[in-house]
Formats: sequence, structure tokens, C-alpha cells
Amino acid sequence: MSQHTEDDFRDHIGTIDKEGKRIFLHPKKPNGRLYNQRKYVSYLLLLFLFSAPFIHINGNQLFLFNIIDRKFSLFGAPFWPQDFYLLVLILIIGIVGVTLFTVAFGRLFCGWICPQTIFMEMVFRRIDYWIEGDRTAQIKLDKQAWDAEKIRKRSFKYLLYFLISFAIANIFLAYIIGSDVVLDMVRKGPFHNSSTLIALLCFTGVFYFIYAWFREQVCIIACPYGRLQGVLLDDKSVVVAYDYVRGEGTSGRAKMVKKEDRKALGKGDCIDCKRCVHVCPTGIDIRNGTQLECINCTACIDECNHVMHSLEMQPNLITFASERGIKAKEPFKFTLRMKAYLGVLGALILLFVGLLFLRSDVEANILRLPGQLFEHKGANISNVFTFKLVNKTVVDYNEVTFKVANIPATVQIVGKEKMQIPSQGMSQGTLFIEIPQVLLERDKTELIIEVYNGQVLIETTKTNFLSPRSFN
Repeated sequence: MSQHTEDDFRDHIGTIDKEGKRIFLHPKKPNGRLYNQRKYVSYLLLLFLFSAPFIHINGNQLFLFNIIDRKFSLFGAPFWPQDFYLLVLILIIGIVGVTLFTVAFGRLFCGWICPQTIFMEMVFRRIDYWIEGDRTAQIKLDKQAWDAEKIRKRSFKYLLYFLISFAIANIFLAYIIGSDVVLDMVRKGPFHNSSTLIALLCFTGVFYFIYAWFREQVCIIACPYGRLQGVLLDDKSVVVAYDYVRGEGTSGRAKMVKKEDRKALGKGDCIDCKRCVHVCPTGIDIRNGTQLECINCTACIDECNHVMHSLEMQPNLITFASERGIKAKEPFKFTLRMKAYLGVLGALILLFVGLLFLRSDVEANILRLPGQLFEHKGANISNVFTFKLVNKTVVDYNEVTFKVANIPATVQIVGKEKMQIPSQGMSQGTLFIEIPQVLLERDKTELIIEVYNGQVLIETTKTNFLSPRSFN
């Protein structure tokens, strides 16, 4: 690394000075090919985020995480608490997938896909540029006295912050309780749902605090993913990196001097303009190497390429590269470590697909009534059971009956002959099972119970039947 590199950045993060005080950043507005691509990706993800709660498939919300009613929906497929293992598996697949991506390509997820970065850089930061201007204008406004201009700009900016935070809170609420419920609350007005409104304002306050004050500190301090880089990255991982071999040369980087032969003097291509520092949303100097604050947003790549182009020098002094690639000029290789993560990820995906196909449309639980023993009914023995049936489909089951498959028995549902299970609903009740005593060879017999809708078998479950001890 360069002899000009200072090591004091290792002692404190970029947004805290040596006295421990917060440094409020005013990044230069990015511009360039990668930034434009990132805008398109961000706007598509924002469109998806805001529209997904209002998209329904077969009557199910595209994504629903209703923890209150313990009802979930992924890509329109309903999931119940009984399917929690599938949700856990999806979470594990996501973690392993992000881990594999990080091992291969660093923290690119943070800069391009993470909702925190998208809202911060593509929504709230662009409001700053629109109202207050670019970096220099923002710094000037910060130092300016609280005159009419500053009050007007800041009031308008923070009002927009609050309105957008309120909209984000509503969208997140739609993911939790359902868009239909949220729209119904909007139609009825806030006074009919005062408790929900209070919770909504609390969420709004959290989002407002994050984007108006905490900002990039979320990525630097609060998010644990940045710290994982130290474990996941190695010298073969492709990250946003400064080509110090080319940038430093043999004499180090130096300011540009007209008509000098930099190569003859041993000077590197870096002219120490610090524009890569000024454009960084987390306030770091990428020339110091990989740092936990770097979110791989690629703003420094665009900014450096602008400088290189204006000086008619080769672009990509800052680029996507690995430490090994910069030092030894080795191309990217899919390492054994990456293959191991890919193997684990593939196995988890296959397991999930297999469990998804084995997942039944109806969940049946039949248990003996606690504290109840068997009852003699003539030559028969009777047991009383409670049952709970969960319909995971969007189809109503209107003629549900039970049948014991492995032994002749009579099943009687208390209060009815047939029962109904509404779509994505639940039915529960009590039933009696009677079996001739001569057929019961043990005091505990396992029963295989089939659940039918009309003539169609929809689920099979097991339970135990108690009877008098046999002395034969």
C-alpha cells in the first residue's frame, strides 16, 4: 500500500472526529454510468416495494408477514404457523445466498439492493440535492445563519422527510396486517383507528429519525453485515477497490502539474484530488483499502473516471477488483470456498423445494381429550377426541368427514355429520370414535385417520386410542 497512506483512519470511523463528535456528511452528487444503472435498479426495487402489498394472487397478498394473526404469504402462497419450518428455511437460504455473494463480490448488496441505501441515496439524499444544492451549497447552508432562506429550505425539506416517512410506514404496515386492512382504515379515517394511528406515527418517527439524522450511521454502526466483511472477505473477493499499484507508482500519488512526465518521475496516476472522498456517502477514503464503512455503492468509480477522462488518462483507477487481482493481476476465479457455499446453498434450495412439494394442503391434528379415559358402549369402546383442521388452500371444503383406515371403527362428529373448512381458514371441534372391543388387542392402539372432502382424500394423520388392558 502507498507510503502516503495515513493509518489514523483505523482508529475511528469516517463520521466521527478525533474528539468523538459526529461529522455530518455532505457527499457530492454522484454522476456517471454506474450511478445511472444503480438508479434504474433502485427505482425498480422501489416500485416493487410499494406495489407488492397491493398485488394479489388467488386472493392472497403477494407478500404478507402478519405476525399478529400468524398468517404469512410468499409469492401469493399462504403459509401458516405449522409451516414455520419453511419460513426458517427460506431465511437460512437468504443468509447463505448473501454470504456467498459477499465472499465473491463483497458488500455490493448494500450499495445496490439494500432498502436502507436505496431510500437514503435515491430518495432522501436526492431531496437534499434538489432543495439545498450540491456538496458546496449544503456546507454553505449549514454554516449560514438561520435567516428566511435557511428556515424555508430546511422546513420544506423536513416536511418532505416526514411525509415520505409516513408513506413508508404505511407500506410496511400493509406488509404486516394486509393492504386491504390498511385501505379500509384509510377510508374510515384516523379517528376510527386511533391505536393503529399511534403505532403508525411511532414507525414514522423511527423512519424520520433514521433518514433525517442517523442516516449513514445505520450502515456504519447499526448494521452487523458490515462487520461480517472481516470474516467473509479474502484477497480473492471482488470489491470496489483502488488500484494502488497504478495509482501510487514508485514515488506515490501527487497533485497534477502541467507538462510534467509523471511516469518518468515515478508518480502514480492518482492526482490526490480527493473527489472520491467527497462523493463517498459514508465519508471514507477508498484509497486506504477495504474498510467496513464501504458499501460498494460505486460512486467513487464514476467520480474517478470523470477525472481520468478529463486528464486523458486510463479509466478504472478505482474499479471492481480483488486484492490478488490488483497485486498479481490474477483474473477472478471461483474458489473452493465459493464452491462450498454454493453447494450448501444448492442443497438448501433442493431441500426447500422437496418440502414444498410434500407440504399438505390441509393440516390435521386429532388428539385425545385431556383427562378422559375410554368408555364402554355395549360391545364397543369409545374415546373422545378434539380436532383442528387448517385449510391452506383458496378452495372451500364443504363435505369434510373422517374415516379410520387401519381398523373398523365408527366416527361421529359432535353436533354434525359433515363439516366445512373455509378457504385459508380453520375448523375445530370434538368427535367420538367407537371400536369393537374384540378388535383391540392392546391397551393403546395407533389409529390412522383419513380426512375426506366428499370422496377425495385430503389428509392423513395418526392418533392413539385407549382401551381396557387385555389379559389374553
